[in-house]
Amino acid sequence: MMDYQTFLQHLDGEEFARWRAALPEQIAAGLNPKRYGDLPRWQSALAELPELRAESVNLNQSRVGVSGPLDTPGQQQLTDTLKKLHPWRKGPFELFGVHIDTEWRSDWKWDRLEDHISPLSGRKVLDVGCGSGYHCWRMRGAGADLVVGIDPTPLFVVQYFALQKYIQDSRVAVLPLGIEHVPENLRCFDTVFSMGILYHRRSPIDHLYALRDCLRPGGELVLETLVIEGDEGEILVPEGRYSKMGNVWFIPSPASMMTWLRKCGFKEVKLVDINQTSTAEQRSTEWMQFHSLADFLHPENPALTVEGYPAPRRATFVATAP
Repeated sequence: MMDYQTFLQHLDGEEFARWRAALPEQIAAGLNPKRYGDLPRWQSALAELPELRAESVNLNQSRVGVSGPLDTPGQQQLTDTLKKLHPWRKGPFELFGVHIDTEWRSDWKWDRLEDHISPLSGRKVLDVGCGSGYHCWRMRGAGADLVVGIDPTPLFVVQYFALQKYIQDSRVAVLPLGIEHVPENLRCFDTVFSMGILYHRRSPIDHLYALRDCLRPGGELVLETLVIEGDEGEILVPEGRYSKMGNVWFIPSPASMMTWLRKCGFKEVKLVDINQTSTAEQRSTEWMQFHSLADFLHPENPALTVEGYPAPRRATFVATAP
């Protein structure tokens, strides 16, 4: 039901040997029900998913998923079971006509960056903090040979397996791990993505070094993070919460972010997109019924967070590993 054996067989190169040996124990720890009390409930929902055969797999369109005939009662059963894995954060997905309308329109982020990155065809890709794996599937759809997503949140891993049950592509996996579980100086991925992670790290420079050490020489980093308007050297350090998030540590200006990347040895550093996050891109839905961006902005001035900081603004950078 949550089996990585076929995926692990794809890690057959010598460059993966150190990690491949450690992965079974790491995965077992990351999916330990003694640590995560809700895990058995989520696994039960996974087991309830109906046995359905897909007619086509869709990885190159906004709603990742599969198509195939399913009558209205069957769609309702599928919907009810998938909603037991609430909240669905990153997407959207569609399975047999059931639209999983996630909190984030992650397809918009993909649309903004896909023309600015090196072609993924034949590449081995790591997606750090991938959530349920939406962008992992898009990377595979763009031709990646192998996509390894890592995220320590067990619910997101179960959601990935719900999609994998029907997509059935063992060259994509979401592992219940953080970047600290990747061996030092692995240096074997052609492209590494870190999107929406940097500002959650207490030491952003250490995070950049860790990302660099996952990349082969000449490999490409794709990094998306919160930024503020400002010149080189300007950084926002929220004193308390930022947009109701307690784990936001450093929000640099784009120029500061580029300086950090160069300081860590990256070359050909480029800013490829800046986007003000809108309440159309991040919002509550029936698949994610908790508070979302509209609740995190100042009620009288949406250009500010509820705390009075500049509202979320995100930038995407690409850089080459030394």
